[in-house]
Amino acid sequence: MSDVFADLMKLEPATDGSFVAPTAPEQGQRTFGGQFLAHTLRAAQLTVDDDRFVHSTHSYFLRPGDVNASTELVVERVRDGRSFSTREVIAYQEGVERFRTVISFQVPEAGLTWSPPTEFDVPEPDAELVSYNEFWESTAPHVDGPWHGRQRPMEIWYINPPDLPEGVAITEPQLMWVRLSEQLNQDRCLHEVALAYLADATLIDHVLLPHGFRWQDERLEGASLDHSMWFHREPIADQWLLYEQRVESTGGARGLGSGRFFDGNGNLVATCVQEGLMRWDGKH
Repeated sequence: MSDVFADLMKLEPATDGSFVAPTAPEQGQRTFGGQFLAHTLRAAQLTVDDDRFVHSTHSYFLRPGDVNASTELVVERVRDGRSFSTREVIAYQEGVERFRTVISFQVPEAGLTWSPPTEFDVPEPDAELVSYNEFWESTAPHVDGPWHGRQRPMEIWYINPPDLPEGVAITEPQLMWVRLSEQLNQDRCLHEVALAYLADATLIDHVLLPHGFRWQDERLEGASLDHSMWFHREPIADQWLLYEQRVESTGGARGLGSGRFFDGNGNLVATCVQEGLMRWDGKH
């Protein structure tokens, strides 16, 4: 069994309050946003008491990351209360700030529990579905050979891939099965980090669908701007999760997408929202 993710999450302590994270397991032009989300969460986890678990993250992608560079993670201990702890983490590569996040942790408490009843009539994850890697390679004109994202330790199977012809608007929610492709131990913190890693996958890709275009289009200048995430239940990230994604709004050269993770019993595990830059040049 491969241990790419486990190796990726091995942070080396540096000076007080900082850690050094390893380079990406892939090549490409930019660091995968989920890697920044996971590394900063992991660094923050290492500075809070063992009885506290993440419940929300609020992050900004400030500059593109370098896949060949290690990352320095500087953690500020903003507050430690009786039930909650707050950390701010800044990710640097080669001395340049690339990513910044504020993360809140809570001691688990019993309380009123409710979420809207949701039922999905969807096929089980199997080879009859289209993998995200295959879909990307078949729709991106600039991809020659295997896409570098195949090296990420995750599995994604499209339930309803956006495969309609260009110019046809797609507004239905995008559904997919996702999981980490490696077996994790029983460490809840590691499963939370893995879910943050998965959360960035495909979420911003769909903001062009209502306009009949695709994120892979060379006429698009696109990048992730910010990302927020709320953890509702303890995740099991190495088991299949249903990831439902919607486009909430586009305008001002930005697109906003939302995502919800459900476990095999239909329980809402986490919610995330991400906004991306989408400058469109239709002249080419």
